[in-house]
Amino acid sequence: MKITSVPLNFPNILSLYRLFSFPFVMIFVFIKREDLFVFFICFNLFTDFLDGWIARKFNLTTEIGSVLDSLADSGTYLLALAGILAFKWNSFQPYIVSFAIFIGFFILSDLLPVFKFGKYASYHIYSAKIGGYIKGIFFIVLFLIDFNLWFIISWSSQEFSVFRKTS
Repeated sequence: MKITSVPLNFPNILSLYRLFSFPFVMIFVFIKREDLFVFFICFNLFTDFLDGWIARKFNLTTEIGSVLDSLADSGTYLLALAGILAFKWNSFQPYIVSFAIFIGFFILSDLLPVFKFGKYASYHIYSAKIGGYIKGIFFIVLFLIDFNLWFIISWSSQEFSVFRKTS
């Protein structure tokens, strides 16, 4: 895929926002501003849902938009994991072994397609979309309400499908 420019339609602008917001949201982790972190992680999760819906509803899907969205999704998930380590660590400590195994599967699910298919996994197949919604709900509940073991079990169970087909 040769990219000469990114079409600046609304869904792509939302994906670019999420990509460019990554370092700024990460700063909130480092300066221990959980309030700002939670606001922006929830906003990023909302724009993730919104960009895909708008792209499909108004036929604004593009190949580069799909790539931007997948990269922005990964960035959002990395931010959320950083937020867990920074702000919710005490809740996760009793489950450190399970959490470490989950993180291993989380990373493996993103790296395995690179080895198996020679390219980064796309989050644009139905199983990955469902998994993404589960992750989003988990993060929102975790950061807005608090730690809930049931959500961890349901969230991590979808990560066991590490052999996702790329689209």
